[in-house]
Amino acid sequence: MAKQLAAQLRKPTGEEGIKTGEWMNKGNTHITISTIEVLDPKAYDTILETGMGNGFFVPQIITPHPSIHYIGCDFSDIMVAEAERINAPAIRNGQVRFVLADMTTMPFDDAVFNKVFTINSIYFWEDAVAVLNEIKRVLHPAGKFILTLRPKHLMEKYPFTQFGFKMFSKEEVCALLQQNGFTVTEVLEKQEPDFELNGEMIAIEHLIVVAKKQ
Repeated sequence: MAKQLAAQLRKPTGEEGIKTGEWMNKGNTHITISTIEVLDPKAYDTILETGMGNGFFVPQIITPHPSIHYIGCDFSDIMVAEAERINAPAIRNGQVRFVLADMTTMPFDDAVFNKVFTINSIYFWEDAVAVLNEIKRVLHPAGKFILTLRPKHLMEKYPFTQFGFKMFSKEEVCALLQQNGFTVTEVLEKQEPDFELNGEMIAIEHLIVVAKKQ
């Protein structure tokens, strides 16, 4: 069961993938809302989200101003399809687009996004250097990159993370960014309401790391 869940969290597929996407929306509400607050969408922003899941929270990103343009990129075809279904009106008006692609080879021109963010995707990066190089490439020189994750000491408590998850402490994720062409400008540590795991209430938290290109 844990291994199957880990596989679906990495790359949702089929009907079970649709259910996983809906489950992630519930479990990731607080982490997503606080990331959007840091993202601070403003008029004329061009925003890229990598690993956006089913795009449930996209309306909260584009609502502040009709000139905001958002693109979501994911390598799960079922998540792209669900995101397009959920956000059909915004796609029709040209404000939103979703793309099926791997994070190491994204089909975008250089320096086209002034804000790039990703939530809970770093655990699955098979080649972190390649991913970060690609994010640097598409990010505007004055742009902002936001990487949000749950810290290692928390992730280690989940039974499914033993199946292919790469976990990071605050220090490790900051070092990874700094070693790969980014300057960390801010690290936020956020507490969430306690969560029940295997009949036990555990504390939940997340890290929001804000960076810019060196």
